[in-house]
Amino acid sequence: MIDAAWLLIAIPLVGAAVLLLAGRRANAWGHWLGVIASGASFVVAALVLIAMLGREASDRVVDVHLFDWLNAGPLNVEAGLRIDPLSLTFVLLVTFVGTLIHIYSVAYMEHDADRRRFFAYLNLFVAAMLLLVLADSYLLLFVGWEGVGLASYLLIGFWNHVPANATAAKKAFIVNRVADVGMIVALMLMFNTFGALDFSTVLTAAPGMADGGKLTAIALMLLVAACGKSAQFPLQSWLGDAMAGPTPVSALIHAATMVTAGVYLVVRSGPIFTGAPNALLVTAIVGAITLLFGAIVGCAKDDIKKALAASTMSQIGYMMLAAGLGPIGYAFAIFHLLTHGFFKAGMFLGAGSVMHGMDDSVNMRGFGALSKFMKVTWITFGFGWLAILGIPPFSGFWSKDKIIEAAFAADGGHGWQPWVFGSVALVGAGITAFYMSRLFFMTFHGDKRWAQELSDGSELPVRHPHESPALMIWPMIILAVGSAGLGGVLAIGGGFTTWLEPVTGPVAHHEPVLPVAVIMVVTLVLVLVGAFLAWRQYAASAVPVEPPVGSALTRAARVDLYQDAVNENLLMRPGQYLTRSLVYTDKKVVDGAFMGLAGVLAVIGSGVKRMQNGFVRSYAAMMLAGFLVLVVIVLFVWN
Repeated sequence: MIDAAWLLIAIPLVGAAVLLLAGRRANAWGHWLGVIASGASFVVAALVLIAMLGREASDRVVDVHLFDWLNAGPLNVEAGLRIDPLSLTFVLLVTFVGTLIHIYSVAYMEHDADRRRFFAYLNLFVAAMLLLVLADSYLLLFVGWEGVGLASYLLIGFWNHVPANATAAKKAFIVNRVADVGMIVALMLMFNTFGALDFSTVLTAAPGMADGGKLTAIALMLLVAACGKSAQFPLQSWLGDAMAGPTPVSALIHAATMVTAGVYLVVRSGPIFTGAPNALLVTAIVGAITLLFGAIVGCAKDDIKKALAASTMSQIGYMMLAAGLGPIGYAFAIFHLLTHGFFKAGMFLGAGSVMHGMDDSVNMRGFGALSKFMKVTWITFGFGWLAILGIPPFSGFWSKDKIIEAAFAADGGHGWQPWVFGSVALVGAGITAFYMSRLFFMTFHGDKRWAQELSDGSELPVRHPHESPALMIWPMIILAVGSAGLGGVLAIGGGFTTWLEPVTGPVAHHEPVLPVAVIMVVTLVLVLVGAFLAWRQYAASAVPVEPPVGSALTRAARVDLYQDAVNENLLMRPGQYLTRSLVYTDKKVVDGAFMGLAGVLAVIGSGVKRMQNGFVRSYAAMMLAGFLVLVVIVLFVWN
């Protein structure tokens, strides 16, 4: 069955092609074809998993050759798939969660005239992500990488008749293309260093490299690429705007596809990063900054989807921090990525259910008390909330707490790193508890705020909240079950980390600077304190329907800590000035020089033209003048 793994990519890719080429003839059934394509890919993934489990652990890295691809002098790249525990973990996550999102979308997009095209893009997104994680070389991975970027652009801007949505799609596309420069440079450095781009050659040769500088350069360029795809500092500005797409798109991007690609790239490139400790340190620092950045932004967002987007940024920051810890944290990064895929997808679909019941409103200040009217949405969302808080025995407890524990052992010599990274991870857990509880209580608890008078005398529109249809409810229930129990099941006996050992190696032995029991207790206390503060402010107290002015930090968080202003002043404006100066130089200097020369020639031509008057006496005079000049030259100059 492993040899037929190419079907994983082919099935959703064919589904996308059929839906795009069939046109309106597929409107009546196209959405179900999209669901079947994604579901069939999951069935194939399950069969490949069964085949893989039948092998010895040492025999669980299988390269499947597809065809000869590039043969250009010293560059020889074959198209093939690498089936191993890491790629298969991602395949199962993408196909299972992706299929649930497809089913949910059937009802969510029911009244959209372009539902068929939407499902075509979903299938394309799934196929591109599967190619990314299954590729057996960095060059083929890059093809899937760009496919994911294209699909995200199409889906974020799906409702592009709204100018703001089109702008958001362009922003995501451009930021990721900037990051792709890092990937391209990494590929060039890789080929220059190893003479190859396939995983077998590169990842086998990397640990034996004597020149760590080359590995550091490659790793840092890969990190730049990962920061763009996974919305990590300083390339995180696109993620909040990506909420312009339909809510199922947000669930797919944030839970199973695009933002997880950067973490996959770093962990897949583990031998390169392990051989470049400075790059590992930078990766951990980027993750630490981003997890705090996203958490702070999430505390001030009133848009339910943008609050969840900030949460994703922060949680991916935890994963990047874990990956930056090296062999201590590679497996824990993927463990948290997997559990996060379930509870974040569940919460995004829950947000879509709330929007469905509240006439597409996303303003949490206009919600409240929805637990009485949308009980299934409330319960399933609550499971995701408890999971992301890390309340035992929910999934987040088993994965995120392992990252916090590993962060306190970041430096084997017990230097500054464990105290800094461990403290950041702890503080992030407390802030996460606050802003996610704020979201949960503002939406589902407290007083209803559906028709209150605003300061200008107007009223919020009257809402009639109601539960979502079954096709939206059941995917949320399944994801809630995963949010509750998946982490505990995978953590039994270190089963998941053992499963990843053929790729990440065994989890390196580490002794935290604090006892593990102390870390767990402090983490749980901070989480409970954060949740209590949110309950006191947003459930036990009245929530104003208009946001208060707030502190300077609150105002900054509302505008994403000025990330767009920074990008505008550091990148966009200088780029505009450079472009304008080049245009000016082109017009005034380059064009001016040529136009000036043309003007001189025109003047000369005009003068010569006057001499051609057609009178014989004029021509005779000119001939006489020329003869006299020649006589003067012969008699006086030559002598």
